[in-house]
Amino acid sequence: MKQYKAVIYQEGMLGSLLLGASKVDPVRFTDFLNKHAAQGWRVITMEKDIRRMLLLWRREAYVVLMEKEA
Repeated sequence: MKQYKAVIYQEGMLGSLLLGASKVDPVRFTDFLNKHAAQGWRVITMEKDIRRMLLLWRREAYVVLMEKEA
């Protein structure tokens, strides 16, 4: 049997407020994925999302679907 979870990864609000938009930092995103992989999770798919913040600012986010053996 497999277990699934959906996780939203997004950058902090500070970059969006100061720069007007915030892109995902590849180093931090890699650390995020490796942390979950160490717990046995495997990425099945992910979808990029641009999320609105306080109506004026945007920031990148990823919806990541993961699975592992239960």
